[in-house]
Amino acid sequence: NAKFLGTVEQIRQATQSDSNVLLLGESGTGKDLFARAVHNLSNRKNGPYIAVNCSAIPRELIVSELFGYSEGAFTGSRRGGSQGKFEQAGGGTIFLDEIAETSLEFQAVLLRVVEEKSITRLGGSVDRPVDVRIIAATNKDLLEQVRIGAFRKDLYYRLNVFSVRMVPLRDRRDDIPVLTDRFVQK
Repeated sequence: NAKFLGTVEQIRQATQSDSNVLLLGESGTGKDLFARAVHNLSNRKNGPYIAVNCSAIPRELIVSELFGYSEGAFTGSRRGGSQGKFEQAGGGTIFLDEIAETSLEFQAVLLRVVEEKSITRLGGSVDRPVDVRIIAATNKDLLEQVRIGAFRKDLYYRLNVFSVRMVPLRDRRDDIPVLTDRFVQK
């Protein structure tokens, strides 16, 4: 399908830089597969690929999960603290799926990370540089979320450096026979 081939070409172009990528599309359109493809075809392919479903992490834990925490940050915290997903993804890619589901408070923290390219662990005071490419995805209309005040405009523009809209299968029905043949062969 020509629309799908256009999406594939956009993904190829996205692999040629380290710019942030925003994948937009309905659930089931393969945003996670395209995010991994961007990583695997980029100059970061030898680095880690860390995928995070932002809607699956409780709001109270997302900062410590993504940015880590220092020793003593909270009761039960690990001795010596813990790395977050951003540090784990160092030199590679972090995929933030369902980014529209995050709180405005978290978005403010993420904006600082995107701008400064450093994180501060929860309960810590040391800025830690992070070399990570961000790929974010959502099934929501982020511009509408910005308009109604549910998503930060400044973060939207920082993440939307390279935007790719996924095409649902119902809009590319001519691909169904090709896919069916492939599944039967497998």
